[in-house]
Amino acid sequence: MNTTCPYCGVGCGLIAGKDGLIGDPDHPANRGRLCVKGATLGLTLDDRDRLTTPTIGGRIVPWSEALGLVAHRFSQAMIEHGPDSVAFYVSGQFLTEDYYVANKLMKGFIGSGNIDTNSRLCMASPVAAHIRAFGEDLVPGVYADFDEADLILFAGSNAAWCHPVLFQRALRARDARGTKIVVIDPRRSATAELADLHIPVEPGGDLALFAALLGNCAERGALDPEFIRRHTSGCDDALIAARTAHHGIDNDLFSELADLVGSTPRMITAFSQGVNQSAIATDTINAIINLHLATGRVGKPGASPFSLTGQPNAMGGREVGGLANQLAGHLAFDNAAHHDLLARFWSAPNLATRPGLKAVDLFDAVHDGRIKALWIAGTNPAESLPRSNHVREAIERCPTVVAADCWPTATTARAHIVLPAAGWSEKDGTVTNSERLISRQRAFRNAPGEAKPDWWMFAELGRRLGHAAAFDFPNAASIFREHAALSAFENNGERVFNLAALATIPDEDYDALRPLHWPITQGDQRLFADGSFSTPSRRARFVTLGPPLPTPEATDTAILNTVTLNTGRLRDQWHSMTRTGRVPELMAHREAASLEIAPEDAARLGIAAGDLVEIGSGHGKVTLPALLAPGQAPGTVFAAMHWTQDQGSAGTVNQLIGSACDPLSGEPAYKHGRASLKKVETLWHGIALGRIPITANVIPASGAIWSRTPRANGLMHLRFTGVANFAAGATCRSVAAMLLDLPELIETVDYADIKRGVFRLAVMQGSTVQLLLHVARDPKTLPSIEALEQRFAQTWAEPEAGALLMGLGTARPVAKGRIVCVCHQVTEPAIRTAIASAGLTTVEAIGMATKAGTGCGSCVSELKGFLRHELVAAE
Repeated sequence: MNTTCPYCGVGCGLIAGKDGLIGDPDHPANRGRLCVKGATLGLTLDDRDRLTTPTIGGRIVPWSEALGLVAHRFSQAMIEHGPDSVAFYVSGQFLTEDYYVANKLMKGFIGSGNIDTNSRLCMASPVAAHIRAFGEDLVPGVYADFDEADLILFAGSNAAWCHPVLFQRALRARDARGTKIVVIDPRRSATAELADLHIPVEPGGDLALFAALLGNCAERGALDPEFIRRHTSGCDDALIAARTAHHGIDNDLFSELADLVGSTPRMITAFSQGVNQSAIATDTINAIINLHLATGRVGKPGASPFSLTGQPNAMGGREVGGLANQLAGHLAFDNAAHHDLLARFWSAPNLATRPGLKAVDLFDAVHDGRIKALWIAGTNPAESLPRSNHVREAIERCPTVVAADCWPTATTARAHIVLPAAGWSEKDGTVTNSERLISRQRAFRNAPGEAKPDWWMFAELGRRLGHAAAFDFPNAASIFREHAALSAFENNGERVFNLAALATIPDEDYDALRPLHWPITQGDQRLFADGSFSTPSRRARFVTLGPPLPTPEATDTAILNTVTLNTGRLRDQWHSMTRTGRVPELMAHREAASLEIAPEDAARLGIAAGDLVEIGSGHGKVTLPALLAPGQAPGTVFAAMHWTQDQGSAGTVNQLIGSACDPLSGEPAYKHGRASLKKVETLWHGIALGRIPITANVIPASGAIWSRTPRANGLMHLRFTGVANFAAGATCRSVAAMLLDLPELIETVDYADIKRGVFRLAVMQGSTVQLLLHVARDPKTLPSIEALEQRFAQTWAEPEAGALLMGLGTARPVAKGRIVCVCHQVTEPAIRTAIASAGLTTVEAIGMATKAGTGCGSCVSELKGFLRHELVAAE
C-alpha cells in the first residue's frame, strides 16, 4: 500500500507491505530514496505506551462522556465569556482533512479566529513574505529545479540533516552538471561540510547579506530590467535601500559569493528555520525574494526562491487556513469579498471577522485567564514552545484543557480530558509537501484501542455544539471534496490555489489518488512562468527594507559570558521525540542532550569535552554536558530542540527561549536567544543499565544530572553526574534509592568502597540480571555500556555475584563507540580504523570498506570530517 512519510516537508513516498516499509520508487518526491528516519519508521509502530481510551481526570470514560463534557465546557465558556474565550492549538502532523474540520469549526461556527498550529513555529514567516511579494502564499519552484540549477544557496538550512533526501538531489546535480552549492549559516553544519562555499554570517546577518547581494547585482548590471518593468512594482525603492546594506562578512568572501550570484541565472535559494525563526524573518525572506525578482529568477527551470517546510503537512495546513491569521482556501481576513464568499460557502453566518491569537500570544492569553477552554491536538507545547515553563504554568491554570495525542506527553499530563488519537499508519487523508505536491497518507493497520482520527473528534464536537449538518462527514474523502470545492468556489483565477478538478472526486478515486501538484495542470508545475502573480495588479511586489538595514554585530562574550543560543534539529530525531526517542537505532548517533560550544569559548571558560555547563537566561536554567564543536562560531552555542524531561533532567532547551517574535508572522526567534554560560564542577559519575521499564527517580538531595537512552533488547541506559556529595554513611542501596525508582522487594548484590567513593549494585531475578548500577568519583573507573550489556547476556549463580560486580570472569568487551552510519550500524572507531589502516582518502572508499555513507547519505558530512582530520594529522 502506498503512503507518505510523516516526518519532514520533503514528503517522501513509502510502500507498506508484508516485508515492511520501503521507499516508493514511483513517488516524484523521492523516487524510492529514504533518510534514516524514514527507513526506520517500521520500528516506531509499537503501541505499548499508546493512549488508547478517553479519560477525564485520569478516569477511563466512553467517547460519548468525554466529548459531552468537552462540548459542555466549551459552550459554557462561550456563553459566559464569548467565542474568543476558547481556542484550538493544532499541528503540522495533522492531515489536511483534520486541519479542514478543525478550522471550519473554530472560525466558521464557533466564530473565533483562535485556532493556531505548531507550524507557526517554523513556517509562518515564509507565509507572510510570500503574501507580501506574490499576493498569495505560493512556493514558485518544484524539486525538479534542484536538478536543473547551476547554483544552490542553502540559507539557514542544514538540509543534509533536516531534508536529507532533497539535499542528496542537490549533490547529484553537482555530480551531473557541476552545480555549485553554497551554505549561508553561522555554524559549519553538516550541510556546510559538503558545500563548495560556506558563508559564516553572524546570527541574523542574512537580511543585510541578501540586500547587499541585490545592490551588488545592480552595480554589475546583473538585473533583468525587462522582467522588472513588465512583472513587478516597487523595485526602485528596494534598490535604494539595498545600496545602504553592509554585507557583514569578509570582503573577499563576499566578492566570491557575489560573483557566483551575479553570473548564474539558474539559481535556487533554499531557506529554512535558520532564516524563518528570527525577529526579522519576514523581512529576510523578502530580501531573498527581492533578489530573485530583480534578476528574473522566478518561475524558470532551476531558478526560484524555495521555502523548505519543516513538517509533512505544513503546506496543507496553510491551504485550509490552519494559522490564526488566515481564512480557509487562501482567503484573507482583510478582504471583505473573501469573508462573504466563505460565509456563504459554509453557510456560516457567525464566521470569525478578525484573526485569532498566534501561538505565543495564545498561550499568554491562556496564562492570564482570557482563554477558558483549550483543545491541544497532535503537538506538545509544554515542551516545544518558547518559555516552556511559562507555557506549562499556563496550561495548569486553564479551567478546561483537552489534549488529543497518540502518546503521553508533558502536555497530556496537564490536561483535564485526554483523547486517544489515531496516528500515522492508522488514518486516511492527504498531505502537501514543500513543492505543492499532494500525496495520500493511507491507513495500513488498525488504530489501537479506541483511538480516533482528529477530524472525527472535531466533527463530533461540532455536532454536539449544534452544527450537525455542517459536520456530517462520513469519511476523509468527503472532507477533501469540500476542501477542493471551496478552493474553486467563485475562483475566477484570482487565487492560484485551485483544486477544482478534485471537487467531485469519488471515494474510490480518492482512495487510489496518486501524487499531484497544485495548481492541477498538464504542463509546467512551476508558478509564475508567465510573469503573472496573485496581486491585484498581477505584478510581484518588491518590499523596501530600510534604510538603514540592520547590520549584524559580533557577540560580546566578555560581558557575563553571554552567548547567542541557537536551537535546532538533529539528524535522526523528530520534534519532542515521542516517536523517534523510542527507537534505539535512532538514539545511537546522539545518545543524550549536549551543548555544542566553540573550542575557543570552551578554552576561555576552562570547559573540557563532557564537562557540565549551566546555560541560563531570564526564563530558566539548563545543565548539559559540553560537546566541543569546531564548526560552532565563537560567541554562539547550539542545543538540540528535541530533548525533554522524558530523556533527562535538563528537560527542554526551549525553556530558555524568550517571547521575541517576528512582528508580521508571529514566528518565535528560536535562533537568537541570549544566554550565559557557567562551568559546573562535578563530584561523581554513574552509569546504569536495566530492563525496561527502568526509570530515573532522582531526588534533589542527590545533586544528580541524568539522562537516559533506550538500547537494544529492551534495555535502558542511564547516565548520572553528581554536583553534590553523598551523605555520610551512604550505602549502595541508599545511593540507588536516590537515583532510581526501585521496588521495595528486590534481590540485590552490592559492593561499596566508601573511601574511594565507589558503589556498585545489581538487581537480580534468580540468575538473571535486571539492573546494574555503578557509581564512582573517577569516571574512568566506570565500565563501558558494552561491558554492562555483556553481563546482561549471561546467567549468574550466587557464588559468582562478586564477579558480576567486579567484571571478573567475562571477556573484555571492545567498546563499539558512537554510531555514525545508522543505516548500516557503522561506528566511528570502525571508520577511523579503516581510514588509517587502508589509507582511505574518499567517502566512496570508506563506503566500499565499511558500508558507511552508502545508505541514506546523511552521514557523508561526518565521513568527510574524519578524512580531513586524518589529513591534518598526517601533516
